Amino acid sequence: MLYLNQDALADKAAFAAAGINTPTYDRESIIAKTTAAPTWLHFGAGNLFRAFPAKVCNQLLCEGILDRGVIAADGFDYQIIDQIYAPHDNLSLSVTLLADGNVEKEVIGSVTEAIKADEMGMARLSEIFCAPSLQMVSFTITEKGYAIRRPDGTLMPSIAEDMSDVPQKAKTFLGRLTALVYKRYQAGALPLALVSMDNCSHNGDKLMAAVLAIADAWTENGNAEAGFSAYLKDETKITFPISMIDKITPRPDANVAAMLHDVGFGDTETIVTDKNTYIAPFVNAEKPQYLVIEDKFPAGHPALERGGVIFCDRSIVDKTEKMKVCTCLNPLHTALAVFGCLLGYTLISAEMKDAELAEMVQVIGYREGLPVVVNPGILDPGAFIDEVVKVRLPNPFMPDAPQRIATDTSQKMAVRFGETIKAYLAGGRDITALKAIPLVIAGWCRYLLGVDDNGAPFAISADPLLETLQAHLSEITLGKACPACVHRALEPILSNANIFAVNLYEAGLGETVEALFLRLTAGPGAVRAVLKETFTEGKTGN
Repeated sequence: MLYLNQDALADKAAFAAAGINTPTYDRESIIAKTTAAPTWLHFGAGNLFRAFPAKVCNQLLCEGILDRGVIAADGFDYQIIDQIYAPHDNLSLSVTLLADGNVEKEVIGSVTEAIKADEMGMARLSEIFCAPSLQMVSFTITEKGYAIRRPDGTLMPSIAEDMSDVPQKAKTFLGRLTALVYKRYQAGALPLALVSMDNCSHNGDKLMAAVLAIADAWTENGNAEAGFSAYLKDETKITFPISMIDKITPRPDANVAAMLHDVGFGDTETIVTDKNTYIAPFVNAEKPQYLVIEDKFPAGHPALERGGVIFCDRSIVDKTEKMKVCTCLNPLHTALAVFGCLLGYTLISAEMKDAELAEMVQVIGYREGLPVVVNPGILDPGAFIDEVVKVRLPNPFMPDAPQRIATDTSQKMAVRFGETIKAYLAGGRDITALKAIPLVIAGWCRYLLGVDDNGAPFAISADPLLETLQAHLSEITLGKACPACVHRALEPILSNANIFAVNLYEAGLGETVEALFLRLTAGPGAVRAVLKETFTEGKTGN
């Protein structure tokens, strides 16, 4: 049986016999060079990082293009470092699930060091931040990781405490990150790019806002030198590039674990951490991947463009991000998540075999979204959505679940659907031509009842507004809703421009969503009935 550690890698023939590729570079030499003169540090050591940025780095090391790897750190879930990285010498097994059923397996050795951003780890992180060789610090910490304020707009108490104290006593991740950047300032105001690679709109701006808020507080109260804030705002020194990332990376799947065991690979146990991270020595993901980054790097960057990463100006990144999250992928994912949960599906790929659901995503993407999408020039929207609808979503070997995608939907509606609605209004288009998008919004409200189409309760995925939203819907009971009570329940939700980017009543869709919601709550089977009435295979699709 093969196990994932540096000593085991010495038997390359055994890995090859199991169909597993191994690093072709001298990993010991790479580790030594990276430790002595690091160029790239990444925060957020979870599955997406291991499946994508770390894998690109590994490819470039194998090709001799890079001579240093990436240092991983985590400031949220320290068990990832203790239970996944440390026992396996910072190695991962990448499992790429192809749509034709083939599987690519590769040991990723590009991570040279893994650090917890706790009190003990801050000393080593400070050394890295003070290294003149450091070019970029990247992040996959989820959109919530950049939040410094509560939903009511007030500062989170932990952030407020960090702001009032000296940098070296910071306790939050964002506080400690800002303290580390302050160390770099004190080491000679060295240049650096702080690059968010999270799947959210204008991710770099979110990171910049958080860091600047903390730094400004420190300089204003005298806990940091006055020049620190100016350093952060000088783009010849510090930048916060925006980026667009796209790669579906589900939780470790039991079927993948069984397949690995069958070929003789023994490290297949999935760990669920105390913070509910699902992670294993292997990471399973799809083949397609896209990473587009604003080209603002005052200290340069590793040659990631040789591994398919696209560096371009901000306007192109912005257009590419909008193309993906507003039209070509994310809205389709959210639609499938909502109706998949209501209809009892546990796999996105299975939903794509459902005639009505498959038709629904085609209408959202091709008919309602593409007419208002802006072509970024580097990726063709039509080709992109073709790949999503015909290859990526139907991939039967991708264990992606609607329940995972339904997480935090209230935070996603504005970008995934609100931007298309705004584009229709701005362009003078007929808003009543939208059929699928209002149905998805109504479906999400129906989903919030926590009762599936058979009338059985189900677990709603985590959402920061869940309690508030469900309080508005407390009067609604399946099979007993009326137009007046539906309006009372939905009006505070649909009029909330913070959720949808527009007031849906002012946009001309509020009453449409109310009517659809009333139909969806008519009783058991109503969701399927409305889908059948709305989408007939071949009638409304591309």
